[in-house]
Amino acid sequence: MYNAKMRKIFTLLLLITLLNQPVFAWSWNNWNSDEKAITTVFKKQVKYANKNDLDKFIKTYDTKFVNGDGFNLDVYSSLIQDVWKTYDNIEYDIDIKDIKVENNKATVKLVEKSYAELVANKAYEGELQSEANTICYLEKINGVWKITSDKVVDETTSMLYGTAKGLDIKLTVPQVIEANKDYTVALEFTPPKETVAIASITSEIVEYPQKTSKEVFRALPEDNILERIFTSNSDNANEYIVASIGLTKTSICDLNLQLSLTGFGYTIKRVNVIANNKEEKNEQKQ
Repeated sequence: MYNAKMRKIFTLLLLITLLNQPVFAWSWNNWNSDEKAITTVFKKQVKYANKNDLDKFIKTYDTKFVNGDGFNLDVYSSLIQDVWKTYDNIEYDIDIKDIKVENNKATVKLVEKSYAELVANKAYEGELQSEANTICYLEKINGVWKITSDKVVDETTSMLYGTAKGLDIKLTVPQVIEANKDYTVALEFTPPKETVAIASITSEIVEYPQKTSKEVFRALPEDNILERIFTSNSDNANEYIVASIGLTKTSICDLNLQLSLTGFGYTIKRVNVIANNKEEKNEQKQ
């Protein structure tokens, strides 16, 4: 029912929200020259991303770039290339909320959104929606502003097909969790009438190549809430919580009960994992 390649590509989409189209909330005339130059960096990114010009896009980053998940520029480039080979119709949007410049370094807060219309197996129309709050770090190198790192504060992405497109899906996860700690995840949605709903919740470490966890689907409980308890990894690696859903309708043909798939999809949220305070204290004692 669910294609493993689609899951892998879907997860990769989460890692390129930085490509989004800028929408600038402040007056251009009120910015100083550094703020204008920094804004231009993101404008160029959008221009090159929309043309799938990877070479020029990557030049907006410093060669020593490492993102908040620990990916260097080579790995990050591979992630972007993987997505562009599969999807070329994503519409991007960025709302710059704040720019702070101190000497030759800058911090930029962004709200990033993306949208795309999708088709699965030429049978199910779908859509991709993503939103993330991101902090980008830049440095002026030889008079040119370059992105040196970033941090995704929170992030939600959904890819829904068929009758799943109109669902109000709520996936509740902790935004930040200490390493090696238990945490609860809750998935809630109301399926369409006369529809049987199944769902699965998995936890996946943010890594490349991305590894997908085995899905175990369960019938959605009567209260329409499915919960799971996870233990955060002990390596301080960030995680994705992936909620997968399937919607089916029943019919009777020649006295035989038949199930037909009407909708399916995924909703993913990021969980940022931080070092355990006790572990840090023990390391300091040693």
